[in-house]
Amino acid sequence: MIKITDLHKTFNAGTANEVYSLRGVDLNIEAGEFVTIIGTNGSGKSTLLNAVAGTFLPDSGRVEIAGVDVTRQWDFQRAKLISRVFQNPFAGTAPDMTIAENLHLAYLRGKPKYPKTELKTSRLGKYWEEIRQLEMQLEDRLDNVIGTLSGGQRQALTLLMAIINPPQVLLLDEHTAALDPKSAAQVIRLTNKFIERGRLTSLMVTHSMSQALELGTRTIMMNKGRIIDDISQAEKQRLTTNDLLDKFAELRKTERLTDEMLEELRRDYI
Repeated sequence: MIKITDLHKTFNAGTANEVYSLRGVDLNIEAGEFVTIIGTNGSGKSTLLNAVAGTFLPDSGRVEIAGVDVTRQWDFQRAKLISRVFQNPFAGTAPDMTIAENLHLAYLRGKPKYPKTELKTSRLGKYWEEIRQLEMQLEDRLDNVIGTLSGGQRQALTLLMAIINPPQVLLLDEHTAALDPKSAAQVIRLTNKFIERGRLTSLMVTHSMSQALELGTRTIMMNKGRIIDDISQAEKQRLTTNDLLDKFAELRKTERLTDEMLEELRRDYI
């Protein structure tokens, strides 16, 4: 479903702010796989999602989705293939429109547009059924302006909007990081439910070691723009959160030693 080959991206090339964000990334994700992505800050996790989404064009390499080469396509050109949920609960909805209107916009995404897109009673009934799955008592509040809802409620609705027309690829960029623990747990439960039900090909960036291990069919670890570990589902079942934390600790130790060695070279030869 997703094939990434030797992908490179540098931002602000040739300036003091140059950042080499993706360094020859190779990644194959089969249809229906749910891949979680972990890594330290600046490791390239969100940059990898942006590369799949088409937020920027890579310097070199190739991105394919469902057998289509989308490497030179921008995000709006890939939108028919991809849905995305961002970290900010307020990024995925129109705050001055009602719950029903937001869902209707999501439903119309990718469909032929006509001058009249009014909400029919039959369609409202379908939205009522969809929202009831969230178990947030929102199904009888379809006329409420969505800007009046809590962050957790909005993020759950954003997730529903992302999958109301099942996408080829679902991208989740730390979509529970800004929520309180109770809301985060509910959104994660819904995430897993929707992905399993729709057998959606999904990539989820997370800082939670427990989420990385408990969710998905694979976990990849990134560091300095590279994939440094690809953990299968069978291996995930044998690991604990402490095992993952030990991997990070070893990584930081190696980097620190490398920095110390470079500093010694500078002292001796510069």
